[in-house]
Amino acid sequence: MALVLRSRGLSKKKRESEAALEARLRYSEEELGRAHAELTRLRDEQNEVIREAGQAAEENTKAVLKGAARFLQSLAAEQTMLLDGVQREYGGHPVLADLMDITHANAQMARKAQGIAVMCGAPLGRRSQPASVYDVVRSAQSQIRNFQRVEIMQPSGIALKASAVAPVALAVAELLDNAASFSQADAPIEVTFRQAQKNLCIVIDDAGVGMGDEDRQRASALLSGDDVPRLSQLGTQPKFGFPVIGLIARQYGFQVDVTGVSRYGGVRAVVLLPEELWTMEETQPPASTAPVSSIRPVEAGKPARTAGGLPKRGTRMSPTSASTPAEQPTRRSVRRGVGSLAALQRGTQTARDVASLDAPTPGGSDNT
Repeated sequence: MALVLRSRGLSKKKRESEAALEARLRYSEEELGRAHAELTRLRDEQNEVIREAGQAAEENTKAVLKGAARFLQSLAAEQTMLLDGVQREYGGHPVLADLMDITHANAQMARKAQGIAVMCGAPLGRRSQPASVYDVVRSAQSQIRNFQRVEIMQPSGIALKASAVAPVALAVAELLDNAASFSQADAPIEVTFRQAQKNLCIVIDDAGVGMGDEDRQRASALLSGDDVPRLSQLGTQPKFGFPVIGLIARQYGFQVDVTGVSRYGGVRAVVLLPEELWTMEETQPPASTAPVSSIRPVEAGKPARTAGGLPKRGTRMSPTSASTPAEQPTRRSVRRGVGSLAALQRGTQTARDVASLDAPTPGGSDNT
C-alpha cells in the first residue's frame, strides 16, 4: 500500500514538472517569436532607410548631372549657331572643311550631353512641325563619328509627327553609334524603311560582332524601359545608349529590338513606330509658271530691247569675278573636300532645330 501511494506521488510530481516545463517552453517560444518579429521590423526599417538614402543620393546625382549636361547643351547650341554664321559668311573659303569637321564634333558632344540629361530625367525638345523620316535619320547620322559608313535608303513620302522627331532622332543616333562602334572601320551600315501593317519600321543592319543570348536578354531588358539601371551601376566608363533608348521609347510609345541578325551576320536593330507617330508627307503645290505661249524667245545675236525699242544694258562682269584657270582647280578641290560633309549638313537642320529646343539659356544650367 505504501508503495502504491509513493508511486502515485511520484507520478503527480512528474506531471507537475512536465506541465511547468511545457509552460516555460511555450513562454520561451513566445518570447522568441516576439524577438524575431522585432528583429524583422528593425531589419525592414533599416532596409527602408538604406533605400531612401540611396534614392536620395541617386536623385541628387541626377540633378547635378542634369544641370551640367544642360549647360553643355547650351554651349553646344551656341557654338553651332556661331559655326553656322561663319559657314554662311565664308562658304567658299578653303577653311570650310575644317569648320564642318568642328561642327560635326560639336554635334556629337551635344548628343552625348542630351543622352545624359535624358538619363537624369530631363525632357526632350518638341518641334511644331512634322519632319521627313529621311531627314530625321540623316540628322541622327550627322551625330555619330563614322557617319560616312551609313547608307540610307530614301523612303517615299513618310514623315514623323512633331512629337516623335526628337526622340526618334536620338534613338536612331544611339543605335547608329552602337553599330559603328562594334564593327570594322570599313564595314557598311545600312538603314532601310519598311511599312508593316500600320507600323513604320526603321531597320539598321551592321556587319559587326553579333550578340550572345545573355547580351540579347540584357539589351532587351534595357530597351524595354523596364530595367532602368542606377547611375552608379553604369560603371566608370558609362554607356548611356541602351538605357536612354529604353527611357524615351517607353515614354513616347515606340519599340526598339536588337535581337535580330543582319544579312551581314551582325546585329539588326529595328525601331518600330506605331501609326500614332508617323504620317504621310504633304505634297507641295508646283510653282506657278508663265504659259509657254507668253514667253518670247530672244533671237540669237540680237540684244534684248525695251518697250521703246532701245537696247537693254547688259550686266557687266567684274574682272575680279571671273575665275582664272589656275584658280578653278583649287576651288574644285575645296568643293570636293567638303562635298560629303556639305551634303550631310543639308540633312542636319532638323537635328539643330531640336537641339535649340532642348538647350536652356546659355547663361546657366537648368536644374529643374
